[in-house]
Amino acid sequence: MPIPELSAAAWGRSAALRPLLAPLPVAAVLLSLGGAALAQVPLGSDAFNPAFTVPPAGPGGDAVFGLSAPRIEAVETFDPVARAQVLARELPLFWSGTYQAFGSPERVPVQMRLATPRAIGLVVDLRGEMRVGEVVSPVQGNLNARSDQLDLLLLRPVGLASLEPGGVFIGLQGLSLTGWQAARLTNPGGRLELSPLRGPVAGPVEAPAAPVRGLW
Repeated sequence: MPIPELSAAAWGRSAALRPLLAPLPVAAVLLSLGGAALAQVPLGSDAFNPAFTVPPAGPGGDAVFGLSAPRIEAVETFDPVARAQVLARELPLFWSGTYQAFGSPERVPVQMRLATPRAIGLVVDLRGEMRVGEVVSPVQGNLNARSDQLDLLLLRPVGLASLEPGGVFIGLQGLSLTGWQAARLTNPGGRLELSPLRGPVAGPVEAPAAPVRGLW
């Protein structure tokens, strides 16, 4: 279909409208639309937080797509089982010191003799006897080779009110320093300090126990 030719008057009118049909700048369009259009345009702000952030690179490597390279952790070389075996061989067998009840100025002499310690996993099994004052009692306990925690039991009453049956010696420094944890809250307990010896200490000879006789 042939395109109709424009007359000179029509061409002149289109030429007059041509500047009005030219593209306008974006800023001019937004200003002409007013505040409603400006409210829909996001403005730059320091408080803007994007939904996806890339974490900073750590000391172990650069961050890639939100993931960091694996870090090389320190390897633990301490072997509590091996240390328990060393303690069982090298732990002194003779100890001497004092026991003092909390709230009392009196210090009671204490001597302890251990049998051959035995390593059981990371625990050293301790058995022997303890002399508190003039009374001797068998003892049994466990020494943790990882934490040096000691739990020591008196298997016989020793005649002291503060060391009543049912309590236990508990410490975190091996055999050197322990505290008596009584079975009752009314008993404040006490403090046991021991030092290793090279050999046994001569003490008073304990009289033999009287034979047990029946009631009938």
